[in-house]
Amino acid sequence: MEKAKKSLELISEEESNLVTRLAVPAHRVGSGFSFYEDFALKGIRVDRVEPGLVVCSFKVPPRLTDRSGKLANGAIANLVDEVGGAVVHVEGLPMSVSVDMSISFMSTAKLNDDLEISSKVLGKRGGYSGTLVLMRNKATGEVIAEGRHSLFGRHPSKL
Repeated sequence: MEKAKKSLELISEEESNLVTRLAVPAHRVGSGFSFYEDFALKGIRVDRVEPGLVVCSFKVPPRLTDRSGKLANGAIANLVDEVGGAVVHVEGLPMSVSVDMSISFMSTAKLNDDLEISSKVLGKRGGYSGTLVLMRNKATGEVIAEGRHSLFGRHPSKL
């Protein structure tokens, strides 16, 4: 616990003043990207979209790396969540809600590595959907992570 507290502490008074002066405006739904989306997803490119499949490219930025310069596990989990949810999203309806997510971390990605993130629908039943997200290094083909993602969302009315 002490190690976690220490890693969150600001090093100097100057850093503390900088953080205090940060202005993060409130996000209005439908008004564009939120701070979170811009921070976590900035730079992701959608390369291919087909029914039940989304393929994206992503270059690992410094803001999502840990102290050792590798893509942080939390960033991997976030990308699995976002790309896994995108493949089942229906335009005009609210985003589905994650019900369960399981991620196998197979390898690591370093700063500036080019990644391919693909998501495909495993199945749907009522409002529930299951997706498989595969993250691999484009240059080596090495699998970085594999995630299974279950989501629930409203399906369109039949009226």
